[in-house]
Amino acid sequence: MEFQGKKILIMGAGLSGIAAAQLLDGTAELVLYDANTARNEEEIRAKLPESFRGRIVLGVLPEEVKREVQIVVLSPGVPVDLPEVNALRESGAELIGEVELAYRFSRGRIAAVTGTNGKTTTTALLGEILRTFYESVFVVGNIGVPYTKMAEQTTENSVTAAELSSFQLETIRRFRPDVSLILNITPDHLNRHHTMENYIAAKLNIARNQTGEDTCILNYEDAVLREAGKGLSCRTAWFSSARRLEDGMFLDEELIVYAQAGRQTVVLNVRELNIIGRHNYENAMAAALAGLALGVPMDCIRRALRSFVAVEHRIEYVATKRGVKYYNDSKGTNPDASIQAVRAMTTNTLLIGGGYDKGSEYGEWIDSFEGKVTWLVLMGQTREKIAETARSRGFSNIVFAESMEEAVKFCAAHAKEGEAVLLSPCCASWGMFQNYEERGRIFKELVRALD
Repeated sequence: MEFQGKKILIMGAGLSGIAAAQLLDGTAELVLYDANTARNEEEIRAKLPESFRGRIVLGVLPEEVKREVQIVVLSPGVPVDLPEVNALRESGAELIGEVELAYRFSRGRIAAVTGTNGKTTTTALLGEILRTFYESVFVVGNIGVPYTKMAEQTTENSVTAAELSSFQLETIRRFRPDVSLILNITPDHLNRHHTMENYIAAKLNIARNQTGEDTCILNYEDAVLREAGKGLSCRTAWFSSARRLEDGMFLDEELIVYAQAGRQTVVLNVRELNIIGRHNYENAMAAALAGLALGVPMDCIRRALRSFVAVEHRIEYVATKRGVKYYNDSKGTNPDASIQAVRAMTTNTLLIGGGYDKGSEYGEWIDSFEGKVTWLVLMGQTREKIAETARSRGFSNIVFAESMEEAVKFCAAHAKEGEAVLLSPCCASWGMFQNYEERGRIFKELVRALD
């Protein structure tokens, strides 16, 4: 095995780092490192097997480790351009990511999903489609279960659906999925990638090792992807929510239609779905195309599409209180995602937004309100920036809240019967919450506690 006896540094002791350490334990000389001095070694060790023989280092990375390490496994949260990472690269160490590591251990077929928005819903839906036909299915990656945690359980007969972020795709080397899906590319994480060109390149990495035996599924309505598709070495399959396609899957008013070799097959009517919004119809088409590419019969795909319900924190219906419907879209962490959530609302809506500043611009999000949003309740680091943008575009029904509790109370007091309250922050959660899951859970708890 290529890792046997090697000196390996795992950078980042979060979920991915812990899973990578577990996967490599016993085969290599390991150092599990985290720069955060607030972390506790005993707490980290408690998450590892008692048999773990590696070293745990917090704070400053010792010089002897830098000199001796042969392979560096980067967790997704570790930027590839950190000075320490650059120094390790220049020293001759091989730099790979957690996904690349998992791939080298895994077996069976792989479908990998990326895109600025819709990844989690599409990956979860694809997992349900695969389970209707295959006995051994794994759903891993950014969706919550590290790929490294499940890699050794895969077999030649298993199929894996993996949600992959741009951070994870930066560090692939040999990773080659049988099917890749790129749902869309809009500006996001520019504080990490620095330029849109770098961000696009990271996303397109998902297909860079694919060959003519593999398939890449792309959104025809994304101009970046329409151009990028011309240069891919693999087969391409397209979906569209705005036009009819001669080959691929498209939305024809309320019908999802599959076109192939001159024949058209109605997949289903979108009214049969339990997920709402045009973006979710795109997610359904992408997942269906991936299922077909992996050999799942259309009848099985239809059954999975009809039974699937929205994933947590993604335009998730929470409750109806005094005639007002509340929706949790805490996973709406960028403008494009929150635009789709606003568009999915069918009534006047009070919108809760704001959070950590990732360098996004908010003009298009404000423009998407189109008379539907009655109040904008803002929290967090970006609230002044968003408010200034909103006022410059003629929207002035803005209020600041110091906490989620205050935001929910304001909405409950001002929403009218028949209206909706939507949490779709348009920003990351950091600074006020540990992650978007905690933000969404707190919102749901507060809503359910309302009279």
